[in-house]
Amino acid sequence: MIPQLFVEKIDLGDGRSITIETGRLAKQADGSVVVRMGDTMILATAVSARTSNPGVDFLPLTVDYREKFAAAGRFPGGFFKREARPSDSEVLTMRLVDRVLRPLFPDDYHAETQVMIQLMSHDEEVMPDALAGLAASAALAVSDIPFYNLISEVRVARIDGKLVINPSREELEKSDIDMMIGASMDSVAMVEGEMKEISEAEMIEAIKFAHEAIKVQIQAQYRLQEAFGKKEIRTYEGERENEEIYAKVKAAAYDKIYAIAKVGSAKHERGAAFAEVKEEVKALFTEEELAADGDLVSKYFYKTNKEAVRNVVLELGVRLDGRKTTDIRPIWCETDYLPRVHGSSLFTRGETQALATVTLGTSREANQIDSPSEQGEEKFYLHYNFPPFSTGEAKPLRGTSRREVGHGNLAQRALKNMIPADCPYTIRVVSEVLESNGSSSMATVCAGTMALMDAGVQMAKPVSGIAMGLITDGEKFAVLSDILGDEDHLGDMDFKVTGTADGITACQMDIKIDGLRYDIMEQALAQARDGRLHILGKLTETIAAPRADVKAHAPKIITRTIPGNFIGALIGPGGKVIQELQKATGTTIVINEVDEQGVIEILGTDPAGIEAVLAKIASITFKPVLGEAYEVKVIKMLDFGAVVEYTAAPGNEVLLHVSELAWERTENVADVVKMGDVFQVKYLGVDPKTKKEKVSKKALVPRPPREEKKE
Repeated sequence: MIPQLFVEKIDLGDGRSITIETGRLAKQADGSVVVRMGDTMILATAVSARTSNPGVDFLPLTVDYREKFAAAGRFPGGFFKREARPSDSEVLTMRLVDRVLRPLFPDDYHAETQVMIQLMSHDEEVMPDALAGLAASAALAVSDIPFYNLISEVRVARIDGKLVINPSREELEKSDIDMMIGASMDSVAMVEGEMKEISEAEMIEAIKFAHEAIKVQIQAQYRLQEAFGKKEIRTYEGERENEEIYAKVKAAAYDKIYAIAKVGSAKHERGAAFAEVKEEVKALFTEEELAADGDLVSKYFYKTNKEAVRNVVLELGVRLDGRKTTDIRPIWCETDYLPRVHGSSLFTRGETQALATVTLGTSREANQIDSPSEQGEEKFYLHYNFPPFSTGEAKPLRGTSRREVGHGNLAQRALKNMIPADCPYTIRVVSEVLESNGSSSMATVCAGTMALMDAGVQMAKPVSGIAMGLITDGEKFAVLSDILGDEDHLGDMDFKVTGTADGITACQMDIKIDGLRYDIMEQALAQARDGRLHILGKLTETIAAPRADVKAHAPKIITRTIPGNFIGALIGPGGKVIQELQKATGTTIVINEVDEQGVIEILGTDPAGIEAVLAKIASITFKPVLGEAYEVKVIKMLDFGAVVEYTAAPGNEVLLHVSELAWERTENVADVVKMGDVFQVKYLGVDPKTKKEKVSKKALVPRPPREEKKE
């Protein structure tokens, strides 16, 4: 029996549409939908456990996004022809969806929940990541899982001054904005993207435009929910509460926490003071009471701590470290810290420190991208590492985390458009976070900028970044510049903005409350610009402009283009010529064929070695011009002439026939030239009879007058 199918259509207003269907696939999941745009199809499922694990006081939510190679009619790369660990692009899509969904579940819902999204069919004209948020929310909408505030996500671009929703990858290449927006009907919850130095007003305009499109997609989900038959939301056991214990904890702790928070102190000092108050609170309870309700005491202490710290900011305008809302922490910077890397810098802002390194290479070191939805390479990429010692902790190392992938991607997007298009190098930036207390990703942007300039990469403009926070009680609000880690945890917004002196290059915003007003967002962006420019000034005090050249120990790269028919001669049989040349000159030589031309990259630290390679290339590609004179050297004597080599192109040999040595008849070649002689010859082209190149020595001297015959 064919199951009943429920379908809703979303008109994008430009001839394109999106459909959402349910009832056909994965019916044992709590909710499942298929979202289709063009020939791109995404399956999303949502499943949540009926009970919570004892002792879990958070939502164990897993958002997973995978792209199946079969969706694009391709085989997975590698030895095992099976999809393996998620790629960075898949991880980034997971994060985009997770960050919007997670805050919208009930605070007291702690059941294991999985939202799984997979690309089943891929259309080159449709970017699937822009549909993942819609699919996830629609799957929850047709389930009985407690998720009351439906959302969607769209990509917004600006092409030739016009804002566009969900452009194709080809269209996106022409855009100066690439932003993903996630929102509910009432408010924007997430923004992430890159821009080409746009203004704050332009960014707000793009967000508003995207939000209107999202509202249409959410309305379609409600229609689907109604047609399918809205399920009754399941009952679940929420968190245990005890108002008596809460009142006791608050009465004992609030004033003490308030007093600590308003003084201003360093992270460890403040943490020790809060811990002491907590111990005093716990001392008010018996061992039996703590055994039974210790989790509630800790929960209410955290709740009281959060309330007191937030009120200090709202009532006094004072932050945990003593700063005012607009103050930036002290900054110190240093470049060229590591003597043997190609470029390095240290950026320290308050208790956050990043050490960035730059490595320069050839196109062979480009980062290869091979996924069902995208193939290509990156010649500029950035990796971000966040070891546990950066926060004074000892934790297991389990490989690169989703957070590290996300933060590295944000910093990469912030910097990449400032790398000149004609930069010959592949560039890898690595940020090692050595200390962290607030926005290590923005410290990475600042350290990365200085390391690139230290390496001699001719950046168009330096880039800085800042993280903004928000605390609001619904009426009063405070926008915080350069937030601490605690302010991120206790606050209502984390808004990271990067840019040059002339505009925004990237952003990432997560909202933890419903109904963020646009006027607050505008204030946050304006305040961020002031802070960003202040930080930019500190960077340029340390290094004002890129170094004129790469460092002495760093590789220099020279590119040359040769006709495609010379590539084989440069490589040689089995690669013999190029391998011997690399060994003799201490260089790395990479040849790429582009449009029937050979693009050669020569990488080396020794200028003499690079010059030797250039000379070899000139020799191989040397082509004399008919009628021109060239200097040659005799390298071999023959009975019927001399073999000469063009001095400007060693290795290029030609026969100087005995008949072209002199106007007079030459009986013995050695009477005119000898081994090692250097002189000029004229190029006569290809002899039509022998089909060989022909040169002449005598053609460059006047022909003697003929003697008159005697009668």
